[in-house]
Amino acid sequence: MKAQKTRSRSLAVYGILLRLYAPDFLARHRAEMLQNFEDFENASPSKAALWLLIGKDLMLSLVSRNIPKSRWALTAPMFVLAAALGMWRALAYDTAAVSSPEALGFSSPRLARIAAWQQAQVDAGAFSGAVAAIARNGKVAYLHAVGYRDNAKTIPLQPDAIFWIASMTKPVTSVAAMMLVEEGKLDLAASVYRYLPELRDMMVAVETTDPASGQSRLMLEPQKRPMTVEDLLRHTSGLTYYDRGDTAVYKLYRDSRLYDAGLARDGTLKDFVSRLSRLPLVHQPGEAFEYGHSADVLGRVIEVASGQPLDQFLDQRLFKPLGMVDTGFWVPPAKLARLIDPPAGALMLPDRDVTKPTTLFSGGGGLVSTASDYLRFCQMMLNDGELDGVRILSPATVHRMTTNALPQGIRFANGSTFGLGFGIRSDATWSVVPGSVGSFYGSGVWGTYFWVDPAEQLIAMQLIQVVPNKANQFNPTFRNLTYGALLVPHIDEPAPANAPVAIDRSALAALEGTYTFPSSSSRDKQGPFGGLGIEIAMQNGLLKVVSPVPYAPAARAGVMANDVITHLDGETTHGMTLSTAIEKMRGPVHSAITLTIARKGQDAPIELTIVRAPVGAAKGASSDLQVAVRGGKLQVEASGALPVLDFGKGTPMTVVPLSSREFLVDGGDHTRLAFLEDGDGKATGLVLNPGPWEITGQRIN
Repeated sequence: MKAQKTRSRSLAVYGILLRLYAPDFLARHRAEMLQNFEDFENASPSKAALWLLIGKDLMLSLVSRNIPKSRWALTAPMFVLAAALGMWRALAYDTAAVSSPEALGFSSPRLARIAAWQQAQVDAGAFSGAVAAIARNGKVAYLHAVGYRDNAKTIPLQPDAIFWIASMTKPVTSVAAMMLVEEGKLDLAASVYRYLPELRDMMVAVETTDPASGQSRLMLEPQKRPMTVEDLLRHTSGLTYYDRGDTAVYKLYRDSRLYDAGLARDGTLKDFVSRLSRLPLVHQPGEAFEYGHSADVLGRVIEVASGQPLDQFLDQRLFKPLGMVDTGFWVPPAKLARLIDPPAGALMLPDRDVTKPTTLFSGGGGLVSTASDYLRFCQMMLNDGELDGVRILSPATVHRMTTNALPQGIRFANGSTFGLGFGIRSDATWSVVPGSVGSFYGSGVWGTYFWVDPAEQLIAMQLIQVVPNKANQFNPTFRNLTYGALLVPHIDEPAPANAPVAIDRSALAALEGTYTFPSSSSRDKQGPFGGLGIEIAMQNGLLKVVSPVPYAPAARAGVMANDVITHLDGETTHGMTLSTAIEKMRGPVHSAITLTIARKGQDAPIELTIVRAPVGAAKGASSDLQVAVRGGKLQVEASGALPVLDFGKGTPMTVVPLSSREFLVDGGDHTRLAFLEDGDGKATGLVLNPGPWEITGQRIN
């Protein structure tokens, strides 16, 4: 009945067109237009959009031919109508209408700190521009663009800018696979070779070192068990990327031409998987987490199981139903003016040129999208698989995808684990970023990043384009600023006394000092864990010190920038992943670890035993308050990289005394302060907003 009504509407409109204009054009394109309209109606959640496609087709029919001047009087209103319908279509899919931040539990002044920080990065040349989007309770609290669309910094960036989202494609592909699982067309426990026979006999690389000569040798052994579809979703398949290490097996990936010929935009996923099948796995399936081409292979599995090319399946089953109108595997000419430039100096592999059509639909990193589009995808996940009356997945499937799927003994990193297509924050104590346990997230190699926090009903994303080795350094600050903008739930707070509380100047002076906080957010109960205070990177297979944190244990022990860490507690770092190295450097506070270091200009290795100290924040995410007495009053100012509640950097605030140890910000969000003291009356810490939402800082000087 629905299809019949659709066709009758379409025929009525096209009948008018046939009488007025271009019968030859409509004769050629009528069937295609009708089919497009029917597909659009069947897939679209917006009834208002049904006539919008007709408006677009009307305009196309008019501009496709030379219309006599005598008919322009009739034609002009049609152009106006088409333009109006185009605007209507944009509004029909505009899910990013910004609501009152305060109504959604945010502080507008604190949300504004995000744009200020991003603008500072643009001014410093860190990236050309950024789009940030934050939604809560199904409504958008913040959508803002700063900077420029082009590297020359001449075209202002807009919130509807299109970004290559790279590995943020992986969650989308994973959702598509789970749709087929729900339909019984795909079996999670099945061997991948059931769908892709060419992967049946892939071998596993085992690298050994001859103790006499020191030469490494690459041997191949058969799989202990076949990789499964679930292995592809959780990255335990044994597949890798060429840049995850520098051992012989990774060199095989680099030398295979997998990344130039294999990623050609006129290739296919079938061809890519065929090339991949000739390489060995780096781990036995199911025995290790290894970020790599699993999602690309999963994309090919989807094609085989569904009988459709991946782009068609995603467009018909996900993008159209969810109203993701700007998401796809390339940017058509009409939208190129909204595509942000690639980061200057980035390696441009063939699959990254999204300005050209492609037949290679990378399920691991091929998509482009916008903040508004990806918000809709995330909102569907946050809604347990449904959006605007369109159900994509069952709640049980969403739960399965966003809980730990890694086998026992396989660790991820940073207080996180991995589900089916998503990273999951699993341990607040070991995490360096705030957020609720159970939050799930993903990111892209050029700096795109999102997370979903079910406990807070929160979605946030930052879209930037930077070279890969700098991508992750901007995520912690954005995440802290987001959680730091949440209002503290209202409680009965004491009002300033009518008569000022008199406090002795010496008593005020005893409170002066720097207080450091493990988090700038009242929503996160991070506890300090032991670390060395060192930023490291894996470069050409070497674990290299980027910079030690001043005054942290590594710096005090003598670790220097550009040192190469060759062993951790006697275990070689050769072939070790960066996440594994980070995990090994962490441990209980006051425990020790021995680093063996190679330093330029010194022949002998250096051994340093370093005692771990409390670590509570990632680099660039420290939250410190400086307390000082000025003019006989106590003033508080943020002195670390991040602001804390009412307190920003460069803006000292005078706090009103409620007692000799309690104070209040008389304005803003009315942050309350309570100083802690030891048995001798010496201030040892500072509690912000005492009670269930408190943040506790320790005095460090």
